[in-house]
Amino acid sequence: MSFTTLGAVHAFDPGALPGPVAAAVWRGVDMMGAVARTVPTGFGALDAQLPGGGWPTQAVTELLLPQALRCEWRLLGPALPALLQEGGRIYLVAPPQPPHAGGLAQLGVPPAQLVWVRAVAPLERLWATEQILQAGPVGAVLAWLPQARPEQIRRLQIHAQSCDAPVFLCRPEGALQQASPAPLRVGVTLGPDWVLQVHIPKRRGSAFEGVLRLEAIPGNLQHMLPPRLGSAAATVQAPLAKELSDVRALGRIAAPATTHRLLAH
Repeated sequence: MSFTTLGAVHAFDPGALPGPVAAAVWRGVDMMGAVARTVPTGFGALDAQLPGGGWPTQAVTELLLPQALRCEWRLLGPALPALLQEGGRIYLVAPPQPPHAGGLAQLGVPPAQLVWVRAVAPLERLWATEQILQAGPVGAVLAWLPQARPEQIRRLQIHAQSCDAPVFLCRPEGALQQASPAPLRVGVTLGPDWVLQVHIPKRRGSAFEGVLRLEAIPGNLQHMLPPRLGSAAATVQAPLAKELSDVRALGRIAAPATTHRLLAH
């Protein structure tokens, strides 16, 4: 038996590989680039932490919320106007409350470009979301799916891979305790003075351990608020303690159920 002494281990240098091979190599300390088109979020600090610099297309993004309809519009609002160009629409599947057309119009979403799908049962919500993704929508898809199981999200992720629109699944914060095939998971809570506190428990690439504080003042209120309420900078803080999820709040439907029906407003 013979032994061979190996030399010192050197740091890996991707530059020593052929160009196409080096481009395909990912190291765990790096944040992966986008595998498809991305859409700027409207928050520079958040774009800097997302692979590709924005909300991904051809993929599912989970928004993890302590309570429905408190954070999602403030987080997604800045990105919506650009998604509506060239005839795009915003598809809403089973929101807990009827969309407020006036408020959405102030975010840059005209009623004519809003499609509202009312569904009650979990399987109806999943069916409606799947049908929209298969139709190749232009714009964005928001679906409130508090009870979706990992295998059901995996199915939506497969359909989303051929969809050039961002796909957002609004789910309770407690869903973070379950594994998910969604490539991107973003948690959002309300902070003081119009601030959103955002953490990213899952993204392609290296983990992000901090919490982003994003100023999310609606444009029409910016000039009406005192200076102290408009001075919150986008910063990174240590992780916050987890909040209890409110699954029941996400499951409420205010309007009567109309299964599998698209309503344009």
